[in-house]
Amino acid sequence: MMKSYPDFSVIVPVYEQWEMIPPLLECLGAQTLSQHLFEVILVDNGSTRFAPPQALPEGVQVYRCVTPGSYAARNYGVQKAVAPWLAFIDADCRPRRDWLATLREAALTSSSGGCLFAGRVEVTAGEGRTTRYGIYDVLKGIPQEIYVARGYAATANLLVPRCVFESLGGFDEGRFSGGDADFCRRARRAGACLRFVAGACVSHSVRTSRAALVLKARRIKGAQVSSGGLWLRLGWFVRTFLPPVHLYARYLRTVGCPMKHRLAAVVVQSELWVVEIVEAVRVYILGRQAERR
Repeated sequence: MMKSYPDFSVIVPVYEQWEMIPPLLECLGAQTLSQHLFEVILVDNGSTRFAPPQALPEGVQVYRCVTPGSYAARNYGVQKAVAPWLAFIDADCRPRRDWLATLREAALTSSSGGCLFAGRVEVTAGEGRTTRYGIYDVLKGIPQEIYVARGYAATANLLVPRCVFESLGGFDEGRFSGGDADFCRRARRAGACLRFVAGACVSHSVRTSRAALVLKARRIKGAQVSSGGLWLRLGWFVRTFLPPVHLYARYLRTVGCPMKHRLAAVVVQSELWVVEIVEAVRVYILGRQAERR
């Protein structure tokens, strides 16, 4: 009797976030897609507290990747995966029940065998009153549809054919941020298409503290000014000093949001702009290590 393999491998890098894995597995266990059609690969990336759930559901495997960086962990997960389709999601995301079924339908109805599919990512504030940093994070969000229009997508919700992934050599493991955009752009230059699938939705937990947003800002900026060729890094360094006017405008134009929330987002963005300038100088000029968290 021939062994059957799943159609999808769900790849999840985990770094200091093992407490978020049980609710993620619960969401994956509730998928409308038959459980035998997908597997789940959890890849620890050097957490100081390695604490996977003691009782793992069937079809869930845990591995450890010693190379630092979420993209290195994703590459390692793909090496262990067996399915022809690779679904990437983050530990702090929660997929809707029809997430995989909707991605599967998009893949099956696509006229191109080399197409990437990016689903919607909703940053949710949850119940109760939130901080101005939470307000900012919700307003900024992860606008996947805008990203796709620009030619890339976030790995918080991305489906990739294994054949395309392997032909490109996977993600750039030297990056601590922006590896998803780099991969999508390389895929498109190689002839792959990128489609936005609005119905394949995951929610992303909101960052409600200044410390969490500062870490994210440092990680992204550090990666921008330390990855790629000289002129690309120099370009990011110079752009860092330009006021983020386009973001101010987007927040202020947000429909259905109180003006005080829009102004709060502008204030927080200004705070983070200063953080980005300091980080750009620290990494690009002083040659310090980029933040990985």
